[in-house]
Formats: sequence, C-alpha cells, structure tokens
Amino acid sequence: GNIFTQQPSYFSDLDETLPTVLQVFNNILHKCGLQCEGASAEPQRLETKASVTPGNMALQELKDIVLYLCDTCTTLWAFLDVFPLACQTFQKHEFCYRLASFYELAIPELESAIKKRHYEDTSVFADLWRRISHSRKKMIEVIHILINQVCLQPILE
Repeated sequence: GNIFTQQPSYFSDLDETLPTVLQVFNNILHKCGLQCEGASAEPQRLETKASVTPGNMALQELKDIVLYLCDTCTTLWAFLDVFPLACQTFQKHEFCYRLASFYELAIPELESAIKKRHYEDTSVFADLWRRISHSRKKMIEVIHILINQVCLQPILE
C-alpha cells in the first residue's frame, strides 16, 4: 500500500497544502503582470503603468518562471499519476477550474514571449520552448487525470 492508505490523516494534510499549491500558480501570474481576481478566480490583466510582462522581463526572470512552472507541473502530474485517489481532494479546491484559468492566461503569454525574444544563444530558446511545451503537456495530463477520476470513474463504477 502507499503512504495515504497507511496514514489516512495525510488526506487532511493534502487538503491543507492545496491552497499553497494553487498559490504557486497565482505567484507565477503575478510575476507575469497577470492575476486571477477574487473568489471567481477570473484571470485579468493588472492595470499598472510600468508593469512587467513576460515579453519585457529580464531573460533570467523568464527562465526562472518557466523552470518553476515546469517543475511544478511535472511534480503535480507525477503525484496524481501515482496517487489518483488524491483527485477528490484537488477537486474540493476547484483545481480543474483554477488550473484551466491559469493555463488560458499564462501559457499564451509565456509562449509568445519566448518566441518573440531575441537570443544570443539559440540553445536557450530551444530549452525554454521544450520546458514550456512540457509544462503545457503536463497541465493537460493533470486535467485528464482529474476529470477521469472525479467525473468518469464514478460513472463507470
């Protein structure tokens, strides 16, 4: 068995941890000059005069954000892939909706910024593009696992 079946209280630990996981996505949006507004979590552009966007931020900052996103998405996917029972807990936090909102707002911005930027070294572009593509793929796979576990499996059982 896994650690969750041995120790059911880990589900409540997971429940308490999920707002922190969601905050990671909000932090990335904020760093990109984007944000999800209030309880509705509707994505909106921040109305600040000299706002930093993925298109005008320093290359190192863009790299850091893409790396952070890639790590986060890969870890989330690996966790749910190994432990699909956690999906119910994720769903309590409207995870699908929140991740979809994040995806819709952040991914086109980041992809566009990566494509339009001038690179001294094309291997930097190739690496960023590979990581943002991997992040996108893992986010879609996370949504698939969640939908499968929360919506489809109950119908099939």
